[in-house]
Amino acid sequence: MNFVKSNVNNFVEAIEQPIMALDIDCNIFSINKLAQEFFEKTFEEYDLEKIRDVFLQSELPQIIKTCKTTKEIDLQLLGKKINLKISPIQIDVSVKGALIIFSRLKEDDLDKIHLEILDTMLNTVNEWVVVVNEKGIITMMSKAYKEFINMEDVEGKHVTEVIENTRMHIVVQTGIPEIGEIQEIRGNRMVAMRIPIIKEGKVVGAVGKVMFKDMSNFHSISKKLVNLEREIEYYKNELGKERRAKYSFEDIIGSSQEIHKVKTMAARVAKTDSNVLIYGESGTGKELFAHAIHSASKRAAAPFIKVNCAAIPAQLLESELFGYEEGAFTGAKKGGKKGKFELANNGTILLDEIGYMPMDMQVKLLRVIQEKEIERVGGNVVKNIDFRIIASTNKNLEESIKHLEFREDLFYRLDVMKITIPPLRERREDIIDLSNFLMKKVASKLGIYAEGISKDAMNYLHNYNWPGNIRELENVIERALNLMDSELSITTEQLPDRISKNEKKYFDRGTSDLKEIIEVVEKEIIAEKLKINSGNKNKTAKQLGISRVGLYKKIEKYNLDS
Repeated sequence: MNFVKSNVNNFVEAIEQPIMALDIDCNIFSINKLAQEFFEKTFEEYDLEKIRDVFLQSELPQIIKTCKTTKEIDLQLLGKKINLKISPIQIDVSVKGALIIFSRLKEDDLDKIHLEILDTMLNTVNEWVVVVNEKGIITMMSKAYKEFINMEDVEGKHVTEVIENTRMHIVVQTGIPEIGEIQEIRGNRMVAMRIPIIKEGKVVGAVGKVMFKDMSNFHSISKKLVNLEREIEYYKNELGKERRAKYSFEDIIGSSQEIHKVKTMAARVAKTDSNVLIYGESGTGKELFAHAIHSASKRAAAPFIKVNCAAIPAQLLESELFGYEEGAFTGAKKGGKKGKFELANNGTILLDEIGYMPMDMQVKLLRVIQEKEIERVGGNVVKNIDFRIIASTNKNLEESIKHLEFREDLFYRLDVMKITIPPLRERREDIIDLSNFLMKKVASKLGIYAEGISKDAMNYLHNYNWPGNIRELENVIERALNLMDSELSITTEQLPDRISKNEKKYFDRGTSDLKEIIEVVEKEIIAEKLKINSGNKNKTAKQLGISRVGLYKKIEKYNLDS
């Protein structure tokens, strides 16, 4: 506001009309002699405080705060009706006060006042600005611009006579703004902007401004911005790799009854904030489910931090989980380091292979879960944190508890919501979909074109027991793709012996009788399920989706008791 006052004072005294300047609260901060004389003659006294009190009791304060253009009003002032012109003082579209002009002034006089205000301000901040009317005639040019083109008397001349390669007259004709245009003046390349002045729907002039006076400055700033954007993008990507869930439930392939049940359960669990324990053999996709649960939770926008408890040496696990302070141990990073739990604040932390966590660390983990607070190694400051734990394991933790390898109290803290992912041999219906999906995924990664998997090869894939589950299936398909020669599809020749020499089932039976094929397949499936479940008929019936009575009938029919 001090900047406005200092500039307004310069021209208020020069205006040959009674004029005063008020701030937003109706304080008079500038008044010329004609206005002072006006008050003395009209009210027989000159008292600024008394005048302000009269203003505050009128509609003037509200008009000053809301008017955007010059407004004319009749004001009752100490019992006398006075005609006023009110012209807002604005900076960056924000009203800072108003000019109050007494009696009836012509519109041209008001325009002149506005130009004088603009001229004073622009000359103060050393801007290169030019203003033209609707005919392209210069009505104002800043002092700095005049010095650059080495001309003084430019007002009244057509802009093309004064400025090289100008387009101001064209902008007046088209009414279309031009921003960031390169213009050469006196051998200097600069960046300019040209904005039309529109009044009551008509173009009445234009304002031109030099944005960058030297193209080298423009290129320097542009280069810095590009480099900054690249740096930001790099760090965003790096941060995303470490702290973002990559997968959702849509990425979990399979339509079998077994996997459908697990996905439905996991989707329900995702909506809660309880800890989750995911069971499953190695390679079944435990981490994939953890990603999906986080992505579907209310914490999805927060960090997703992964810790492999089996891969981190026991002596480093505490500092990895809880962080450390500077000087906590030899080789400690300057300034210390945040632990995984701090990084997971407001998000989710995945403790993969939790069954391999050392017993002493289990005690410390239990305290963190109970108190929701951590203390860095070598520090004495306790920090409160908010996190959700998803733990995963391929070990039977209940058996580990019996062998004193896992704490029972920690187990119950983690085992709030349990999800058990079935092995691939128990969801054979998904092998075809998974094989085709993985073939496309791996082929894309390797840059290899493959049309598919032959029927004979798929037969072997479908029959194999897959002790390594989906991870083993992906490795087999990658091996097959690397061994492809002129073929466009994976064939039996590219499969490992352990798979291709396995007895074929479920597909070609050497018969066209549909009923016979169905019976053969049904017999083999029931026999295999009974073998997997060690003869447990109740469990087998549930997995097959049939009643125990129905299972007993089929066992008798196919003579499977022997």
